[in-house]
Amino acid sequence: MSGKYEAGGYDLFVFNADSTRSQTLARNWWLVALRGVFALIFGIIAILLPGVTIAALVLLFAAYMLVDGVLAIIAGVRAALRHQRWGLLIVEGIADLIAGGIAIVWPLITIVAFIYLLAAWAIVSGGLVFAAALRLRLEHGRWLLLFGGLVSLIWGLLLLFWPLAGAVALAWWMGAYALLFGVTLLVLAFRLRGQSRRGSPTEAVSHA
Repeated sequence: MSGKYEAGGYDLFVFNADSTRSQTLARNWWLVALRGVFALIFGIIAILLPGVTIAALVLLFAAYMLVDGVLAIIAGVRAALRHQRWGLLIVEGIADLIAGGIAIVWPLITIVAFIYLLAAWAIVSGGLVFAAALRLRLEHGRWLLLFGGLVSLIWGLLLLFWPLAGAVALAWWMGAYALLFGVTLLVLAFRLRGQSRRGSPTEAVSHA
């Protein structure tokens, strides 16, 4: 009997917690809508101005590298004062500062280097998938695995020979994702708005 009571009490506690979270989210529906609007704006900019989007991402990466480098050097100096190991921290900080400086001074080189890295990953992974497909039985879907590996290989080669076009395509993919994410958040926000106007289920039960 006590087990059933405790289980029922736990279920009631979970229901109340979920109901409270739902009510809080419904009252703050406009924050969800605001996130959706920002996502839509970013998606439109990424699709219409892919170069600007990539440049902004490079600058963001550069800022992160600079801040992380400074923090690593500070941590290294503090470790040296405490007679702890500090060499790797200093080296890491200097490397981060160099990477951040290169990204600011030569952003195009940073973009091309990233695209080449992505191309190498696509070629290697595609080759491994293709090789694995050759050892797979035909009835187990060999042609699907062969097709996936071939697509990865072709994508990697395209990025290798046309890196700037790959950067534009990457920005477009990001833009498409942001648009889909923004629309989803806006639909959710308007549903939450409707729920907040109708009132919560617990309030309806209490009034009844």
